Amino acid sequence: MIYLIRHGEPAGSWGAHPNPGLTELGARQAFATAESLAAAGTKWAVTSPLARSRETAAQFEKLMETHARIETGVGEIITPPGTADRAVWLQRVMAGTWSEAGDELQAWRKSVLAAVEKLPDETAAFSHFIAINVVVGLLTGDDRVVVFKPGHASITKLQRVGGKLRVAELGSEAATVVT
Repeated sequence: MIYLIRHGEPAGSWGAHPNPGLTELGARQAFATAESLAAAGTKWAVTSPLARSRETAAQFEKLMETHARIETGVGEIITPPGTADRAVWLQRVMAGTWSEAGDELQAWRKSVLAAVEKLPDETAAFSHFIAINVVVGLLTGDDRVVVFKPGHASITKLQRVGGKLRVAELGSEAATVVT
């Protein structure tokens, strides 16, 4: 199994803060997720370089006495240079499909799945809302940018069957608002 974990509740909104850490609730969510991952037999971890994912991964690192490798391939969606209002831009992207996205976002989308496909089984990947949707959408043939709404610190499970990844279980969903 490969586990895709959305970061815990961030201390700042995506549109207002480029790299927030976690709230107190987010840290508690991360700890509960770390316990679930440990119980499932997860051995390794990678994390997006952003603070909210790194802080979520830190709970797993402490519990398992290990270190998560930074993996930019499971990082946040790339905001185009010169974007004045990130939240408005992201809301527009989230309402659409990947076939409507530009070449840079198409390339980023493919790179996310490629990074996840290289992970060994029993790895936890601490990531982000859109990146998790990228993987689920590509594996299920769904072109929508938002296929489902993974809640903070939720765990989406992927399984290899015949050498190919498939979605075994979606993580718990929650209302997500981009502000």
